[in-house]
Amino acid sequence: MSRRFATIALTGKYRDPRVGDSMLILARHLVSSGVRVVLDPDVKLDFGATPVEPLDEVELGGAADLVVAIGGDGTMLYATRLVAGRGVPLLGINRGRLGFLADITPGEMLRRVDEVLAGEYAEEHRLMLEAVIDDGDAAPRRALALNDVVLQKRATGRMLDFENWVDGVYVNTHGGDGLVIATPTGSTAYALSGGGPIIHPGLDAIALVPICPHTLSDRPIVIRGDAQIEVRVLDRPDTHGEVTCDGLLLGELAAGQRLVVHAAQERVVLIHPHGHDYFRLLRSKLHWGRGSHSRFEPSGME
Repeated sequence: MSRRFATIALTGKYRDPRVGDSMLILARHLVSSGVRVVLDPDVKLDFGATPVEPLDEVELGGAADLVVAIGGDGTMLYATRLVAGRGVPLLGINRGRLGFLADITPGEMLRRVDEVLAGEYAEEHRLMLEAVIDDGDAAPRRALALNDVVLQKRATGRMLDFENWVDGVYVNTHGGDGLVIATPTGSTAYALSGGGPIIHPGLDAIALVPICPHTLSDRPIVIRGDAQIEVRVLDRPDTHGEVTCDGLLLGELAAGQRLVVHAAQERVVLIHPHGHDYFRLLRSKLHWGRGSHSRFEPSGME
């Protein structure tokens, strides 16, 4: 059953003229369609006579029936923090570069938004990760990630030595620059640059991708989406690790502390226009089939 989007929140890096212009155009269009528009109070655009309501970040996700993020995948990741755990869907207008998450182009923005308002869209629920740093004494530090949880070396040129377990079973002792723990959504981000596999977003799976491993046989692996991963940094001279979740610092991971990562209870709901094709998206963003054989297209395709 289609949702009713009576209140729509807009977010984006408005200082980018491309984003700001799209935000103004979309706000006017939505208001003329009878939609209540709310936005982050930090957005300083002249909306003129268009009535928009600024709400602080805490209220924004809860007040909206839909959040529209205008920008790149970084903006989409920010928007997931507004809606995580609320069940509020997220729609992306791509004003960035790759745009694996924000899949509507500026030229089709108004038409596609009208289709969404009319109930013509596909809904997708994406796996998120919860990361916990536990040192046994202080309160655990927690954060959510749609793309990835990353352990990396901090403020030193020395490699990290660390161990990891899956569901309490020892896997390996690693030496290198760190480890990317990625969702299917994040499999086309940092994990991909580390040689990790592309995982279809419809799968419940997690990729463990070593960063610049010291041993060439230390390869990425894919595990069940409901598995629990534990990572411990070994006590070595002048080595320091830190953990980020979707690029935001969660904290230092020192020897004696545990990083525990598992699927979060929360899921992110993405809205796609009808006709959304994940494989076409991969072909477009990764430039597949554009070499010497690009003239050979499957019959009836594109």
